[in-house]
Amino acid sequence: MPNDQATIAPAYDDVVLGRRSIRGFLDKAVPRALIEDVLALAMRAPSSLNTQPWNFSVVTGAPLDAIRAENTRRNLAGVPESREFRKFEVYAGAHRERQVEIAKQLFAVMGIAREDKDARLDWVLRGFRQFDAPVSIVVTYDRALFGGDIAPFDCGAVTTALVNAAWSRGLGCVINSQGIMQSPVVREHAQIPDDQVIMICVAMGWPDETFPANSVVSNRKSVAEAARFVGFAD
Repeated sequence: MPNDQATIAPAYDDVVLGRRSIRGFLDKAVPRALIEDVLALAMRAPSSLNTQPWNFSVVTGAPLDAIRAENTRRNLAGVPESREFRKFEVYAGAHRERQVEIAKQLFAVMGIAREDKDARLDWVLRGFRQFDAPVSIVVTYDRALFGGDIAPFDCGAVTTALVNAAWSRGLGCVINSQGIMQSPVVREHAQIPDDQVIMICVAMGWPDETFPANSVVSNRKSVAEAARFVGFAD
């Protein structure tokens, strides 16, 4: 096979640079065969010592509707969240600034005013419902590896590969931890066995190009801000 980087690189660049987080989906089913194709591509992601700790529960239809409804009901009722990963409680500094910046971008294109509490609540509820996507992919890893940081790291790698693979096939995704805030609900309706730890979920479907938030492209740190080069000649 010829090593034709000029042919390969632009296609990859198009996927990585073109991908956006999709938060509005068409009411259109995604074929199982297409999802299997996306997963097969994503699972080429690297993992520590080739352990491949990841597994996927692909949910649609009535089970996904049940997760949406109960996740929303419990969160509105004040039931404490039960996500199974450790999270950082309060962001500050540059991390908080980026968090606020993307929220401002989304609210601006959606026409949600700062004082519009109802519209803001509706946006939060969309997150609880996994943005009404026709498919949710719950990413889990083997409980035998629980307690270390490597398996969650590997799940991050495969999830990145998943959203890029989906985009390459015309599908949109958003990585969505709000959808698993009530992990017992997800575990029950997605039939996730006890030997799996719920890491994250990915809402997937056909992008609705008329949905304003789908046009948002988040700003990114530059290479100069993120990287240090050591030992290189000037």
